[in-house]
Amino acid sequence: MTKPIVFSGVQPSGELTIGNYLGALRNWVKLQDEYDCVFCVVDLHAITVRQDPAALRKATLDVLALYLACGIDPNKSTIFVQSHVPEHTQLSWVLNCYTYFGEMSRMTQFKDKSARYAENINVGLFDYPVLMAADILLYKADLVPVGEDQLAHLELTREIARRFNNFYGSFLTEPQAMLAKSARVPGTDARKMSKSYGNSVLLGENDDGIKKKVQEMYTDPLKIRKDDPGHPQGCVVFAFHKIFNENYKEREAECKAGSVGCVFCKRQLIDALSAFMKPLSEKRAELMGDKAYLEKIIKEGSRKARETAAETMSHIRKALKF
Repeated sequence: MTKPIVFSGVQPSGELTIGNYLGALRNWVKLQDEYDCVFCVVDLHAITVRQDPAALRKATLDVLALYLACGIDPNKSTIFVQSHVPEHTQLSWVLNCYTYFGEMSRMTQFKDKSARYAENINVGLFDYPVLMAADILLYKADLVPVGEDQLAHLELTREIARRFNNFYGSFLTEPQAMLAKSARVPGTDARKMSKSYGNSVLLGENDDGIKKKVQEMYTDPLKIRKDDPGHPQGCVVFAFHKIFNENYKEREAECKAGSVGCVFCKRQLIDALSAFMKPLSEKRAELMGDKAYLEKIIKEGSRKARETAAETMSHIRKALKF
């Protein structure tokens, strides 16, 4: 029986965060036995922002190592690097010609990125949803794990596929959203966790980094003294406890009763996060020390990905009479 195809990818633009793990990688690991999974390191998307080439290459290998350290298995899933499969850019150009300027203008993330990178508002920033559509459609993905903030981009992908199919027949699969079911962890300053805000806890953070970031976390502003009753539901530290500390209900009761202070709570969280990060950090370091193995994974995964991508592009070329 053929398994449904799942496609997803992460940019190698700096280290991944705890949010990336909870929203994506942890769920990907669970999908591998039930679905035919295709997981990509989307380095072409990363260059819409100026990158140092050597740093980008290292970041690409680092993301791959984190995939593997988190439990993505190259024997179960296709793992590859986007730029190693030229069909991504080939299909992206074709799809550009079936995408309307007005559709792209409504993509809210372009407005956000334009504001953040005002010195480099390039065509790639505007056009990257079409490349994203090509990423998905190349592999005939049935399902795409996404957060709610990405639903508009996936709907654009579906619309482009429908439009192309209306002209040429049912070549492209319209993917469905697989909404991520995970706890949403805030940034250290209580805003959405984002590397651009500088409020992220990185995946594989060392003990010193964990300690510094936990100490900076916002806590309940009404709990001034240790014995003041706390309000854990509005506290960043407690949001992390709920995910990483199996004794979080005990911490919640103690906070509400005013029997412990925020300093104690932060110490407990530092211990819990360190215990979670240690095996991940050790496995990533081991993998990064074996570049030959990582290159082998990339080569084999990209070969497998190209087989499917080339087949899709062959159908596209025939449809267009190229």
